[in-house]
Amino acid sequence: MPELPDIAVYIEALERRILGRPLQEVRLRSAFLLRSVDPPLAAVRGRPVQHLRRIGKRIAIGLEGDLWLVLHLMIHGRLHWKDPGVALTGRYDLAAFDFADGTLTLTEYGPKKRAALHLVRGEAGLSAHDPGGLEVLDAGPEAFREALVRESHTLKRALNDPRLFSGIGNAWSDEILHRARLSPLAITQKLTEQEIGRLYEATRATLTDWIARLRAEHGDAFPEKVTALRECMTVHGRYGQPCPDCGTAVQRIRFADNETNYCPRCETGGQLLADRALSRLLRKDWPTSIDEIERLRSGPTA
Repeated sequence: MPELPDIAVYIEALERRILGRPLQEVRLRSAFLLRSVDPPLAAVRGRPVQHLRRIGKRIAIGLEGDLWLVLHLMIHGRLHWKDPGVALTGRYDLAAFDFADGTLTLTEYGPKKRAALHLVRGEAGLSAHDPGGLEVLDAGPEAFREALVRESHTLKRALNDPRLFSGIGNAWSDEILHRARLSPLAITQKLTEQEIGRLYEATRATLTDWIARLRAEHGDAFPEKVTALRECMTVHGRYGQPCPDCGTAVQRIRFADNETNYCPRCETGGQLLADRALSRLLRKDWPTSIDEIERLRSGPTA
């Protein structure tokens, strides 16, 4: 799912292309994409784009008359900038937003169509799509601490909770926790003040660095390679590969469709976190430390 850095760069690219320009037409190829009926979608026709805003992981396009198109890309939704009036012909094409200079298209490559489009009126309509999480890049350390310890959760769950923190998801939470040298299963209300401060700085630094990286990567081009798996990440999506800081094999915890990647030496003091599936299957044979795994892999010694 595109998260805060990707959404920020999407919005910057859109500002250069559609801000101040009239939206000529919205074409839908999937009726299931549009999740609202009042006001009708035809109401946007001919209205200039006046604002672009990120709401968590959503992109909000503000039109003249205080109407807002709210796009939630979910896991597999992606945006593309095409020639004016491009036809929607592929099986993954869901919508086109036509402007004089080009067409913004929305595709979704996943088997389940979860991307959503809403048309709402004013700030009240926008607020219904705002989970309310803290904007970490705009917040001071005290506000961060307050959001973090409001409820007792694991750090992984807290960072991914849109009611607590805005725009941070599975990928960037892995990167943040590695940078902070904190276990994904550490409990928020049991952290020391030093650990909270470290997490605050790591969160801001990770998001800021990646926004800058993505800006440099795309330049003036529209972002086409938006993915949660990048070769230069430290731990996310790198299961079994060496941690770039200490060389230890990155480990993972899997639950349903989500996966947490971490370095056991940098983040958990060598402890191997229990995978909900494998640890239950292996029970007493489940290794408890990275040292034990490495001994098993190296085989018996003479």
